[in-house]
Amino acid sequence: MVSYSLSENAYLKIFFHAAKHPHLPVNGVLLGRQTSDVVVIEDVIPLLHHWTSLSPMMEIGLDLAKGHAEAQEMSLVGYYQASERLDDTALAPVGERVAQKIRDQFNDAVAFVIDGDKLGTGDPALLPYLPQPSTTLWRPCTAQSPAFTTGSNFLLAKADSPSRAIALVRDHNLHEKFGDFDDHLEDVTIDWLRNNACRVEGSET
Repeated sequence: MVSYSLSENAYLKIFFHAAKHPHLPVNGVLLGRQTSDVVVIEDVIPLLHHWTSLSPMMEIGLDLAKGHAEAQEMSLVGYYQASERLDDTALAPVGERVAQKIRDQFNDAVAFVIDGDKLGTGDPALLPYLPQPSTTLWRPCTAQSPAFTTGSNFLLAKADSPSRAIALVRDHNLHEKFGDFDDHLEDVTIDWLRNNACRVEGSET
């Protein structure tokens, strides 16, 4: 089975997106590269925080994100989302559709749903979903080892990324500088593709 490694930069951006809009659904895409049997997720691009369907705006955001990824010599390798309710960890139907669109271009695509109950605990707050063979259905990964634990196929490049994310939000309010495609549509100066305003030194790995 393919393994997935999530850089600290990618984890922090997902966390910032969810922290900025705690009572809204947020989503975005994962950027990375595949080397042998490992998909290395190096970055994320946040899409929307006002979404319930695969809208024209989401389609445009996906196309722009794909172009940016290719310019960085990366691919779209997955999708992430958070729901309005903390206890809702289901991959929404629109999420399945977006994840499947990405899978059509990258066979080992993955989807992460943010576990709101774990966001402030210091534990990894991501639940992986994988496509079911020969279908377009996505289901939670049911491997013997829970995701992001020893023996799992899902790894954090830096084990302390969750606790660091909490500190950066609590002590430095970095999530307030974070912008997604929705924000960019309201203020074109917001750099939603890169979010350099909240880049953390040493987080690229």
